[in-house]
Amino acid sequence: MGMLIAWIGAFALLFIQSLALPEKYTASPIDVRSPWSNATEYQQILDDPFPYEFPDQDLAETTALFPMPKCHGITLEEATIDQLQDYMGSGLLTSTQLATCYMNRIYQTDDYINSVLEINPDWLSIATSLDAERSSGKVRGPLHGIPYMVKDNIATRDKMETTAGSYALLGSIVPRDAFVISRLRAAGALLLGKATLSEWADMRSNNYSEGYSARGGQARSPYNLTLNPGGSSSGSAAGVAANCFTFALGTETDGSIINPAERNAVVGFKPTVGLTSRAGVIPESIHQDTVGPFARTFRDTVYVLDAIYGPDPRDNYTLAQIGQTPTDGYLQFLTSRHALQNATFGIPWSTSWIYADEDQQNMLLELIELIKDAGATVINGTELPSASVVVSPGGWNWDFGTTRGYPNESEYTVVKVDFYNNIRDYLSELNNTNIKSIEDIIAYNEDNDGSEGGFPWPRGIPAFYSGQDGFIASQESGGVMDETYYQALGFMHRMTREEGIDAALGMGPGGSKLDALLVPPDVGQTYQVAAQAGYPMVTLPVGVHGETGMPFGLGLMQSAFQEDQIVKWASAIEDLQMSSGTRLKRTLPKWYGYLEKNVPVFNL
Repeated sequence: MGMLIAWIGAFALLFIQSLALPEKYTASPIDVRSPWSNATEYQQILDDPFPYEFPDQDLAETTALFPMPKCHGITLEEATIDQLQDYMGSGLLTSTQLATCYMNRIYQTDDYINSVLEINPDWLSIATSLDAERSSGKVRGPLHGIPYMVKDNIATRDKMETTAGSYALLGSIVPRDAFVISRLRAAGALLLGKATLSEWADMRSNNYSEGYSARGGQARSPYNLTLNPGGSSSGSAAGVAANCFTFALGTETDGSIINPAERNAVVGFKPTVGLTSRAGVIPESIHQDTVGPFARTFRDTVYVLDAIYGPDPRDNYTLAQIGQTPTDGYLQFLTSRHALQNATFGIPWSTSWIYADEDQQNMLLELIELIKDAGATVINGTELPSASVVVSPGGWNWDFGTTRGYPNESEYTVVKVDFYNNIRDYLSELNNTNIKSIEDIIAYNEDNDGSEGGFPWPRGIPAFYSGQDGFIASQESGGVMDETYYQALGFMHRMTREEGIDAALGMGPGGSKLDALLVPPDVGQTYQVAAQAGYPMVTLPVGVHGETGMPFGLGLMQSAFQEDQIVKWASAIEDLQMSSGTRLKRTLPKWYGYLEKNVPVFNL
């Protein structure tokens, strides 16, 4: 029996190595004689470390620093879902081979960008099962066999942890898959693992290192590893940007999809609150939380959105979509650049564009001119009437109301109360943990200050400079939904909806409705308004900042459950970018500062 196990192990190793080894790998089979075996094994000594196994320092600050090897003769870098399905459908690749090549890419890059927190120990068996289904003629849809990652605040009822990056929830057992995960499993997508994130999705601290968690460490953008990678869905965006997986899921309360997407030159789609279920997602605010996809192309994000949206009895906010969403998905609304001939967009210049730096303004306006040349009408000055009370001139500020002297006009007044109640409800369903309240989390962080930074720096750790002041503020609220709370909620909704985005969208010719507002999403006040409204927003990659090497995008904003309009116009603009020969589109990372490990990251 021992001999049989040894043989099985040897052949299993050879099989996996045959899947995993890139074509350039110089190690060759050698005979390894033993008293019991004549088995052939791969040499374990690496003769040539370049270009794949180690980054060549002579190629620093170029896209060639971390080249991606071909996957069984297939160029996997920047491959789309359609291309991958063609390869698998024609027999050129299997899902097992595809996932193995992505795993190699993770091994190649993750010591540097740290986009992955945990690998799914069942990924290989899942891939094998999906390949067997394909061989038998069963293909579940466009996501069948496509590898992806999810942010570590989205519950998976499998062998992986769900911790929001905190050791406090290590070992806890979730009652079920999050709704969005169950939908992706049904669609045949291949879950590779959990992506790193800002711990507790940025709720715990108000002065912190974006993308850092105690359990996951510091996530970094492959464009510049020293700078803020965007958060809180940092690893989800960075891993897609670095071609470590095809797509990823993130969550947003205020900017946590849009911000990391645009800072990693990928597409980020933040849906209307209530389009995608939050059931099984570690919460922040019931009024603003939403789940959305990251991908390298807009079409790929729509494939994912089609798989995950829909009503869920465990999240009654999703019932609002009934009668307002298409029965056959959003893919049908994809268009080409020719649709722009009938488009009318608005630019809220004084509301948001004036806060973008010169590099971004110049490149984004160059794209706007390209959009106009394609036949679209673009109207400048479509401002939010409420801009003076919802847009902070100093940048993103979710306590802007209190800054002005009116806590009953502050988003933070709502969020810190919501978190107190929402996290209690989430924790009540967990098994195998004593963490049941915000008080328990605070106590855990204080008791484990060396790892969790429960106290402000210098007593704590520099990544959480202000300690856990966000948690403490939530605790002090007691979860009480008093008059101030309801005034703040009503003010926030009215000023960002009727007197905000909806009012600006109504500034088309003759009072007609605009097709979308075009905004610079690197300006935090843009996605903050969409977040407070609970409205959809998407960001498309456009350019890279000349001074920092960090990317930025073009955002499209619309009203509640108007994802069909977002899909129509964002796909038209992306097609224009891809077909016109413009430089204004996604480019590969240059890995600036690839050897630097500063914590906190610089907030530039």
